[in-house]
Amino acid sequence: MDMLMRVSAEAIADAGLTADQVDGLLVGPQVGETPQHVPAAVSEYFGMMPTMSNVVDLGGASGHGMIWRAAAAIAAGQCETVLCVIGNHRNPIPPRAANRNPAREFDTPFGASGANTSYALLMQAHMAAYGCTPEDYAQIAAGARANAQLNPMAIFYGKPASVEDVLASPLVASPLHLLEIVMPVAGADAVIVTTAEKAKQGPHRPVHLLGAGEKITHRAVSQAPNLTSGPLKPSIARALDQSGLGIQDVDFLSLYDCYTIMVAATIEDAGLCQPGQFGAWLRDNGGMGHTAAKPINTHGGQLGFGQPDLAGGMTHVVEAVRQIRGTTGARQMKKCDTALVTGNGATMSEAVALILGGAA
Repeated sequence: MDMLMRVSAEAIADAGLTADQVDGLLVGPQVGETPQHVPAAVSEYFGMMPTMSNVVDLGGASGHGMIWRAAAAIAAGQCETVLCVIGNHRNPIPPRAANRNPAREFDTPFGASGANTSYALLMQAHMAAYGCTPEDYAQIAAGARANAQLNPMAIFYGKPASVEDVLASPLVASPLHLLEIVMPVAGADAVIVTTAEKAKQGPHRPVHLLGAGEKITHRAVSQAPNLTSGPLKPSIARALDQSGLGIQDVDFLSLYDCYTIMVAATIEDAGLCQPGQFGAWLRDNGGMGHTAAKPINTHGGQLGFGQPDLAGGMTHVVEAVRQIRGTTGARQMKKCDTALVTGNGATMSEAVALILGGAA
């Protein structure tokens, strides 16, 4: 709770606001030891009395989902300035709780237990359908590590990894190698969403929400309608349609990257290339760094920066905002006026896509 409060205070100060100007609160699920009454517990701890509050539970897409919900609440007149905050610590021994999700009865007994196994299944299906090579996927992890070398806050800062290093790391769940899987870390992120009028008064270039899309298709991978394409495809299409932009008009790609296969599928679902061609597209793109044709995850992504629980998705929102503002230092893009930000929950199950754009 203290970590959430500290990062919230930093976000409020960064926006040039004071705490008493925040009248909305969106938080992630199961904060600390408070699985119920989460907004009330956080409000009490922070000393807030919001006029709008809620829990957003979309797994890794929770942070992204907060952004458009905050904008919708403001548009509905329920509040003017919303604090969106999410994060968690790392328990040395994860707490165990009763879980009566249907997957526990119908999937787990057959060995389909946990994210590693499920994303390995998605990667196997993708490789089988399109003939993509291990090297194609490994370049995503290597690119994330390379980007992390320009971010002192990244867990893998000072620890680059080549494609060969990725492929030489142990197989965890075939065909996924250890370095193709996120590193869980402690951490939290906070973002302020307010009215356009108030944003103009702030210390930074305002970043506007131009479009949003959301879609849920399943929970357990055994129930997925498609193993090679996910709900981000319609989510991205809706966000782009609302923004009036095409994917080629977007400068920066801040893509959820819990596993390398997630980035591969998102590149294809966004319409940047044909299915199965993400590897060639990345090579033609000049990699993933800030000097690439379309930079990807310049902060290192979750594969290079680390995954602070469900706040891992919010790091992609924060990096997109900073790139559009022009405040990322050594990793700053030459031009960044628009960004696609994606969030993914469960096993390519819950999807949110945002199009962000900077004020002229």
